[in-house]
Amino acid sequence: MKRILVTGAGGSPAANFTRSLRMAPEKFYLIGVDCNKYYLQRAETDEKYLVLSAKEDDYVAVLNKIIDKTKAEFLHVQNDTELYYISKYRDKLNIKTFLPSHTTVEKCQNKLESYRCWKEAGLRQPLTFNINTPDDLKEAFKKINGEVWIREISGAGGRGSLKTDSFEVAKTWIDFRKGWGVFTAAECLKEQSTTWLSIWKDGELIIAQERKRLYWELSKLAPSGISGATGTGVTVADPLVNEIAQKAILAIDKKPNGIFGVDLTYSGDAIPNPTEINIGRFFTTHHFFTVAGLNIAYIFVKLAYGEELPLIPKKINPLRPGLAWIRGIDFLPVFTSVEEIDRHETELNKLREEIKQNG
Repeated sequence: MKRILVTGAGGSPAANFTRSLRMAPEKFYLIGVDCNKYYLQRAETDEKYLVLSAKEDDYVAVLNKIIDKTKAEFLHVQNDTELYYISKYRDKLNIKTFLPSHTTVEKCQNKLESYRCWKEAGLRQPLTFNINTPDDLKEAFKKINGEVWIREISGAGGRGSLKTDSFEVAKTWIDFRKGWGVFTAAECLKEQSTTWLSIWKDGELIIAQERKRLYWELSKLAPSGISGATGTGVTVADPLVNEIAQKAILAIDKKPNGIFGVDLTYSGDAIPNPTEINIGRFFTTHHFFTVAGLNIAYIFVKLAYGEELPLIPKKINPLRPGLAWIRGIDFLPVFTSVEEIDRHETELNKLREEIKQNG
């Protein structure tokens, strides 16, 4: 039985991954880790362990301790911050991964770098400016006709985003977010957006499926209306999206490897513009595809292990268009105790003490 370690195991993206593997035609032993002791209780794994934040010094050391203890064989990440550090230190981890190159991870996690790659490749892009000073912001408002889209250069879930036609509002927002040098200003595209989720192996496209978003869940809680959580997703098959998404990926990596999820937003003339690539991880609701008949998580694991793939009758958009996935809160309440929560914190402290003692 394959032993798989899942990071961010108490979050919705990881839950969709573990649920997909539970529906696969073979059994898996799943080990979950999370840096939030409360979220950890929600992990739908056979074992679960509290870990540090990926930015902390002992993160890799703690992971290796857990890998050795649990005999985990393969590690999958469903969180951007963890993905960055696991990608960066993959050679120091005692476990198999299936990731793009770290250079590709860095380019995809930096929206300005992605924009530059796509502009150079001749792909349609919203006019975008790096905002280091208020003068940069003024220049952006002069050249952008209509509302301006303000967002952080890196981060998921619409992080730091704001839509406005007012220079003063935009400046106040960037001041408030301490965002000078880490924000961009771009043309505001239409609300219609779609995602082209794909897996590649050594430059070969293995599988891809498109899904459009009808609305954002909890959008009223976000200043920009972009919460990062899809409310309802629907399968679609747009040949133009297929073409542009592949060009967007290949403009960043000539030999893609692993998971590439291209987000595209439509311009006024109905041309899909790539806006970012969710790299090395599936979008949150990929369990949707599993329930619909495409277990993309299982295909990914089989590829990672170098094993024969399940039958894939159609490489691009095998699911019938019009299938819908309607979401609210993903998790039922978990019944647990303070003692159980604190037990994991005690275990973590013991692991850190062992690391200190062992030098």
